[in-house]
Amino acid sequence: MDLSTVLDLVQTALELGLCTSLTVLALFLSYSMLNVCDLSTDGCFTLGAAVGAMVAVSGHPYLSIFAAMAAGIISGFVTAFLQTKMGIDSLLAGIIVNTGLYSINMAVMGNSSLVNMNTTETIYTVVKNALKGTPFASYYKLIVIGAAVLLVIVFLSLFLRTRLGLAIRATGNNPDMVRSSSINPVFTTIVGLCVANAFTALSGCLMTQSQKSVSIDVGSGM
Repeated sequence: MDLSTVLDLVQTALELGLCTSLTVLALFLSYSMLNVCDLSTDGCFTLGAAVGAMVAVSGHPYLSIFAAMAAGIISGFVTAFLQTKMGIDSLLAGIIVNTGLYSINMAVMGNSSLVNMNTTETIYTVVKNALKGTPFASYYKLIVIGAAVLLVIVFLSLFLRTRLGLAIRATGNNPDMVRSSSINPVFTTIVGLCVANAFTALSGCLMTQSQKSVSIDVGSGM
């Protein structure tokens, strides 16, 4: 195995690792900060992938990123609503949403289990064309994913230091104390899960646009 092959493998590993690191950050927010076991991650990952792919196929590569995150926010809101307003256990609420998202994802993908994006303009192709002729042309995927992860890390670090962010952190540690401080733990849980699922959907969107295809099972085991 020559050096170029090793470097290509390392680059591919970094791209995949950075993509899935967004899901890790989402689970960090839900599991560690909110102390909520969110099992809707598989379905939300596929939802972000499907919405991002379909919006990109329709000719809007930039909008696909925001559309995927918006879909993730809706998924997180439904999960949080079932937990906080309907009184459903967090494990069961995640399973319900994950199961329901399978049909929704199929509908988003036009009742097809696979969408091909080989000829679709994505955020990656836009950056690739912009970097053409530069020393960084072959690292366009790594640049896009790295920039997305960096922005999410900066946002999350700043967000968790705000008054709302501190309330979210406190909700996971001691919800009774949060109530005694006149903070609504229902609201903080909803906001936290919406943000977490937005990161998960963004991860799915970037992953599938990188691989130029989306499958209905892309989020299985995520």
